[in-house]
Amino acid sequence: MKEKTILFAVAVLLSTVGLVNAQEPELHGTFDFTYMSSYIWRGFDYYADDHSAMQTSIDLDLYGTGVGVLVGYTRAINGGFENSQRIHVSLYYGNDLFEGEPYATNYTTGWVYYGFPDEPRGGSSAASAQAADMQEWFASLSWPSICPAGIVPSYTILTMWPSEGNSAASGNSGWAHIIGLGYDWMIPGLLPDTPEQALHLTAAMVYNDGVAPGVVIGPASGSVDHDWSHAVFGISTDFAISDNLSFTPALYYQSSWEDTVNSEDETWVTLSMKYKF
Repeated sequence: MKEKTILFAVAVLLSTVGLVNAQEPELHGTFDFTYMSSYIWRGFDYYADDHSAMQTSIDLDLYGTGVGVLVGYTRAINGGFENSQRIHVSLYYGNDLFEGEPYATNYTTGWVYYGFPDEPRGGSSAASAQAADMQEWFASLSWPSICPAGIVPSYTILTMWPSEGNSAASGNSGWAHIIGLGYDWMIPGLLPDTPEQALHLTAAMVYNDGVAPGVVIGPASGSVDHDWSHAVFGISTDFAISDNLSFTPALYYQSSWEDTVNSEDETWVTLSMKYKF
């Protein structure tokens, strides 16, 4: 089933590329390398006890159609977490509705495959029981013009399920709801050549209805309570190094409410280098 799902996704992607390539627009994308002092994934301290991690990704905008593909790789910087290094592949589509209206809506919907290359593969009953690969469907909405003060509300709904039947991750399937707010606070430039600097302020509150990582480092499989699990507050800013290269430092704080997701509040930083082409 997993192989059929991946092959179907690749076939859809290739057919889309062939269609839009005939229109002769340009292919754009972003390379990203991010250092994380802790890898906090949807509330979970993914590499327990605040171990740092690195994440690399490439995000392709397929010829301005709104269709995109993102491939990322995440692993702990310290040893001992080899089985939990993760590759994720996402196919998505984004567009907007009601342009020019106060209720103008931006939306993105897509599918994500989370794979663990060092975990056992499917094929035998024993391997299937240990396989940790997960899939996800998500839809995100935001309303950039609804608030005259510049605050942007957003809502994301997602569902996750294991890619292998009868796997160790079978108890990690469920839904999650994320309610967010964003605001760009303009301040005087922090660099001599920058007249203004945008500080990106974010806040999000999460209701977890059973979602957990495929490889569970903290809580046991299937142990997540269905409740409001946490809130995350962040601040970040972008520094342009060149026309295509930027550096983004960010600081985050998580208030943890549900012990089956995370029993501790968390504070962490990320440092990202992005190259756009």
